[in-house]
Amino acid sequence: MSTTRITSGTERTLLENTLDRNREALIETARGLSEADARRRLVASLTTPISLLKHAAAAERIWFQRFWAGLGESECDGYAARDLGTFAVRDDETLADVIAEFERASRRSREIAAGFDLDDTREIPDEGTISLRFTLLAMIEEFARHAGHGDILREQLDQTQSGKV
Repeated sequence: MSTTRITSGTERTLLENTLDRNREALIETARGLSEADARRRLVASLTTPISLLKHAAAAERIWFQRFWAGLGESECDGYAARDLGTFAVRDDETLADVIAEFERASRRSREIAAGFDLDDTREIPDEGTISLRFTLLAMIEEFARHAGHGDILREQLDQTQSGKV
């Protein structure tokens, strides 16, 4: 799937389009990798191509299912705690599984967000008053940053595969 870049329209249209494009950019950093490469640790942190996607799926659930839909952590359709567990990928999960999980979480986020206006707000512990507009911007920032991380990891992996390291 490739979301067409929209350069004019309502604020909401532009925000949602940019968020969707960043979601896709993050997925593309991992698509086509072997299972071993998707899990390869190239940095000291828990950041791997597959763990970035797992973390992004959790971020979708935290911000939209928990904060906006008001679900409890245990009511969400996957991991939704605000801790390093968001990067944890089980051994039996494949890259395709994690991409599908992120895509499902993103679809659900879109559905939840559709029920609110940009100026609607929620009181969130440790965040204060947030608007839907802020949430969309925060997700754009989050996924753009992680797509950049993914780009760097992918470049390292591709260079290793071609023997250029």
